[in-house]
Amino acid sequence: MSGILDGKRILITGVLMESSIAFHTAKLAQEQGAHIILTAFPRPTLTERIAKKLPAPAKVVELDVTNAEHLAGLEQVVREELGGLDGVVHSIGFAPQDALGGNFLNTPFESVATAMHVSAYSLKSLTMACLPLMPEFDSATGTGGGSVVGLTFDAQFAWPQYDWMGPAKAALEATSRYLARDLGKQNIRCNLVSAGPIGSMAAKSIPGFAELADVWNHRSPLEWDMSDPEPAGRGVVALLSDWFPKTTGEIIHVDGGLHAVGA
Repeated sequence: MSGILDGKRILITGVLMESSIAFHTAKLAQEQGAHIILTAFPRPTLTERIAKKLPAPAKVVELDVTNAEHLAGLEQVVREELGGLDGVVHSIGFAPQDALGGNFLNTPFESVATAMHVSAYSLKSLTMACLPLMPEFDSATGTGGGSVVGLTFDAQFAWPQYDWMGPAKAALEATSRYLARDLGKQNIRCNLVSAGPIGSMAAKSIPGFAELADVWNHRSPLEWDMSDPEPAGRGVVALLSDWFPKTTGEIIHVDGGLHAVGA
C-alpha cells in the first residue's frame, strides 16, 4: 500500500534536532513515500548528523534564507538532486535575544527587523526560490502545482515571554494568505500548521519558555505532550498530500484544541 506522499519531492527546512517538528515531518514524509532534501543554517553539519536517523538518506543543503545568493543557487542544487519539487516545508524562525523574554517595550528596530526577515519574509523568498521547481499546472488534467506548508505559533494572542516573535508570526500568517492568493492560479497551495509548544531547540532559546508552555497544562482540552512533535508533523504531511486539494490560505491548529477555549 503506497503512502499519501508516494513519489512526491519535498524540500524541508529546519531539521536541527530529533525533537523538532521538522525532523518528524521529514521522517513521516519518507515513510509516506516522499523523496526529500533538507536545508540547514548556520550549521549544516548538525543537520547532516541528525539526518542519519531518518529512514532513508537525505541530502543537506546550506541555505540562509536572508542570503540572495543562497536562494538563487537553490534551484540548481534541488534540480540535480530531485529533478523538481512538489512541496516545501518552511520551519524557520529566529529573533535576537533582546526581542524575547519580556523585553518587548525596549527592543530596538534592528532586532525586530531581523525577526521579521528570518521568520516571516523568508516564507515568500523561499517559496519564490522554489517556484521554478514546481510542475506547471495543467488545467485540463488538473495536474501540476504544489504545496507550501509553514509552521506558526498562534498569533491571535499576546503570549508571555514571546514578545516580538508574536508580531513576526502574525506577519508569517498574513504572508501565507497573500501567497495563497497570488499562487492559486498556478495550483500552488500555501497553508500553515499552528502547533502547540514543543521542547525544540527554537523553544529552548526563548527565555521563560516554561511559563508560556504551562498554559497548555491548564487549558488544553486534549492532553498536550510537549515532548511529542509527531502530531504536528502529521498535520504538515497531510497538507503536503493530495488529501487537501482545495485548501489554501488556511491555518490548521494542532494544539490540543487550546485555540478554541477561553480561560
